[in-house]
Amino acid sequence: MLNNKTILITGGTGSFGQKFTEMVFKRYKPKKVIIYSRDEYKQFLMKQKFPSYKKNIRFFIGDVRDKERLYRAFNGVDYVIHAAAMKQVPACEYNPFEAIKTNIHGAQNVIDAALDRGVKKVVALSTDKAVNPINLYGGTKLVSDKLFISANAYSGGEGTRFSVVRYGNVAGSRGSVIPFFKELIEKGKNKLPITDFRMTRFWITLEQGVELVFKAIEESKGGETYISKIPSFKIIDLAKAMNPKVILEEVGIREGEKLHEVMITKDDSRMTYEYENHYIIYPHFDWWSSERYFTNGGKPIEEGFEYNSGTNSEWLDVEDLRRLLTELDMMPNVQEYIGEVAVTK
Repeated sequence: MLNNKTILITGGTGSFGQKFTEMVFKRYKPKKVIIYSRDEYKQFLMKQKFPSYKKNIRFFIGDVRDKERLYRAFNGVDYVIHAAAMKQVPACEYNPFEAIKTNIHGAQNVIDAALDRGVKKVVALSTDKAVNPINLYGGTKLVSDKLFISANAYSGGEGTRFSVVRYGNVAGSRGSVIPFFKELIEKGKNKLPITDFRMTRFWITLEQGVELVFKAIEESKGGETYISKIPSFKIIDLAKAMNPKVILEEVGIREGEKLHEVMITKDDSRMTYEYENHYIIYPHFDWWSSERYFTNGGKPIEEGFEYNSGTNSEWLDVEDLRRLLTELDMMPNVQEYIGEVAVTK
């Protein structure tokens, strides 16, 4: 599928881009992987991480806000993975115009460049926060998702195909709760702040996220939104898994934060099909009325279904979380737990 192909990743120095690069070279023999991002130092660090593939990796300094640079970068590219975004909720709230420039105008620039340069497929990464958004970040990603889905109307019968992959906070990624808890525990803190004891989240690893992108590249016909079938967990159970004797302090939900993650709304259920390991939300386009556009092997889900981390059918308990954290090398680096305090090595 990706053998002898050129792939470009916007925001490629991030957690997803680095894992995608690692996995794509292990599984395929791409002609070239282009890392497109703004930070030259992060590109320098990433270059040191993949010395074996230096002949097949290119690093382009560029911003998705810069359409001319995207046009140059997309020359000869077969597939684009759009991972660049302003992701921090507080930063987006405080800098709303900048969030719009990157997350919305940047998405439109990627679409225009892909259409005009003849890119075969574009897969855009989305987030649970784009579903029923309550903060600016989620609002900008909702618009971005709609742009990528509707962009298929511009591509014609044989042009660029656009699809979306949606998932929540990735386990252990930058800005997620696991490294935050890990740092506090390793510093010997005897309390962990929990915004709300009822809070739940979906569990997905970077590997699972990359696998879903591979599937979208392989199968998508244009307009689909892919969502992994993954387990849920309680934030309090995560804290207990990382330190069973820690004191949990409820501090209140932050502005723009949700109690539960939602991946599929009840309204979306009418166009959602279930597969063995994922769901696909199909677009409400006239040209999707023909069954030939649907991926084989799926079945329509019941109308009114909502994919919500708080009502999920699959759950991880404390022991499950401890095992997964250990496998991913995300457990705190502590020697022993004494009383209520984790004593660091």
